[in-house]
Amino acid sequence: MKLVIGIVNNDDAGELLHEITKASFQATKLATSGSFLKMGNTTVLVGVEDEKVDDVIEIFKSCCSRRTQMVTVPTPFLGEGFMGAAPVDVTIGGATLFVVDVDKFMKI
Repeated sequence: MKLVIGIVNNDDAGELLHEITKASFQATKLATSGSFLKMGNTTVLVGVEDEKVDDVIEIFKSCCSRRTQMVTVPTPFLGEGFMGAAPVDVTIGGATLFVVDVDKFMKI
């Protein structure tokens, strides 16, 4: 058995969980936040038999697209102590996946 841990953008989480459930997998959703933009993420845990891991990964691929978003970030002091802000395009979305072995699984 494997545990697929997926960290996805909040905007992608609803469709992802719908598709995981539709494919008869069970998932646990955790609210998390990233360190770079302090934006909300969703961490999804899916326990799955070894031979079904690729099926789960394909669901993540189909639901979690990468895209760019313009954000405003503070710039260093300019001149007489004025702090400006500069718009920057950053890539968001996609998914970060970890697949780990499960030594033991039980329901109590």
